Amino acid sequence: MTSEATTRRQEFLAGARDTLPLLLGAFPFGLIYGALAVTSGLSMTAAIMMAVFVFAGSSQFIAVGLVAAHTPVAIVVLTTLVVNLRHMLYSATLLPYLRHLPQKWRIPLAFWLTDETFAVTVHRFQRDDSSPYKHWYQLGSSLAMYLNWQFWCVLGLLLGNRIPDAQSWGLDVAMPVTFIGMIIPFVKNMPIAVCVLTAGATSLLTLTLPYKLGIMVATFAGIAAGVLAQRAGTAKVATPGAEPR
Repeated sequence: MTSEATTRRQEFLAGARDTLPLLLGAFPFGLIYGALAVTSGLSMTAAIMMAVFVFAGSSQFIAVGLVAAHTPVAIVVLTTLVVNLRHMLYSATLLPYLRHLPQKWRIPLAFWLTDETFAVTVHRFQRDDSSPYKHWYQLGSSLAMYLNWQFWCVLGLLLGNRIPDAQSWGLDVAMPVTFIGMIIPFVKNMPIAVCVLTAGATSLLTLTLPYKLGIMVATFAGIAAGVLAQRAGTAKVATPGAEPR
């Protein structure tokens, strides 16, 4: 039992440690979210509850902006739903590694799943070793991200009006840089490169679509381009006379 507890603790701490570099990309967004929430008309309690129960930076930003513009609740919900649909793809990728876990594990891990945690955790699950406690690694990463986000959101709320025009500080550049850093390790072959480049180009072309629908358009365009590139490569290898590999 002591050995099992040690292994679980080691996995948990490794997940938190490996996520530390990505925490830097979240802190400016947490601060800005808190500052914007104060001026959008949300109460302190509502802003904190959004950070605690929504726990999605992009959705929180969008929701705060829509609330400030007195947008109907149905539109706020629809827009944030579309923005977060990418998490279905994350979940589908991780499900083969987590399907054996009971609901008491899968539900909180699903709630705490973020872009950063996915990027860190999927590498751990794909590593070829026999550890039965890799979900503790994801838990460590998840809690590190969650506590970090809550801290900066609350700090932004407390500073509130003391942060004049926070969006003009240029701190939001940290998030794109963080995402680029997360994506690069996954680009290991031509189909993935095609997928990434297509998704990036499509996201720029669809930037003006309402309700952030460009995110999903870029996602499916990238997937389609990657699949086509994979099939083209496979077909080339399988042509008559080609040497089997």
